Amino acid sequence: MARRGDPACYSFRVNLEGILPPIPTPFSGDAIDHRGLAANVGRWMRTRLAGLVVLGSNGEAPLLDDRESDAAIETVRAHMPSGRTLIGGVGRESTAATIAAAKRAAGIGVDAVLVRTPSFYKNVMTSDAFVRHYTAVADASPAPVLLYNVSLFTGVNLLPDAVERLATHPNIIGIKESNADLVQLAETIARTPDHFVVLGGSAPTFYHALCAGADGGVLAIAGVIPDMCVELYDLVRRQQHGEALALQKRITPLGRLLGAVHGVAGLKYALDQTGYVGGSTRAPLGTVPPDAQRQIREQLTALGTLATR
Repeated sequence: MARRGDPACYSFRVNLEGILPPIPTPFSGDAIDHRGLAANVGRWMRTRLAGLVVLGSNGEAPLLDDRESDAAIETVRAHMPSGRTLIGGVGRESTAATIAAAKRAAGIGVDAVLVRTPSFYKNVMTSDAFVRHYTAVADASPAPVLLYNVSLFTGVNLLPDAVERLATHPNIIGIKESNADLVQLAETIARTPDHFVVLGGSAPTFYHALCAGADGGVLAIAGVIPDMCVELYDLVRRQQHGEALALQKRITPLGRLLGAVHGVAGLKYALDQTGYVGGSTRAPLGTVPPDAQRQIREQLTALGTLATR
């Protein structure tokens, strides 16, 4: 695997290499199930995950208000050891609201903030607009900033030319690239300095992202099968590409089901089936239909991770 640099050389002491799942936010009724969230964190901390991402897209962040968002970060932080990396999602549509959320998250104790692209005014979300937005956030944020490109949900694209310009900012340490476009990912890697961290966010293309030089992954599927995702990462680092590709092929069907096909509802169902607390989604998100549940259970059974009841 092409290496992007040693974390010891980074300006900030934040370990962003390895696997960090974007964890769901469990609900009981319409309230956050903080007890279930804490139980999940405790179990994840018994694996080899590098850390956790709270309030990403799979955390239903756009559906939470500021009070709920801060409370979710507080719960996760309270149940994580300081040696594991905690990234908090703080993306908002306005620059001012994003800065305010970043400051609150830093005060709670996140190691870095994840900032998704603003997207409501799509026709004017140009590279220049993104550079202005992220520069202002990075100037004001007490915590290092991780860019977040997720066109599947936002409908806008943070292009390599903008990332290249933003990578020169001392408080912007990397990007989570959730698009499955490996050409764009490779161009982003080529146009940014070695200390700038690039994390893949697509489970079906994760092996290929690592081979292209990605430093690690923020993968939804890692919340369900953390050990397998860490093993895939380790295999590539050890140059065991045959075994890594075989493992990628095994986990890809589940990755597709819990990603673009069934999304958050599918991910939460899978967590419930593997002994975690998935819980319900928040409206307007719904539940997975019976046929989708069957598909997910079949893949979990094939991977040997379906919980015994």
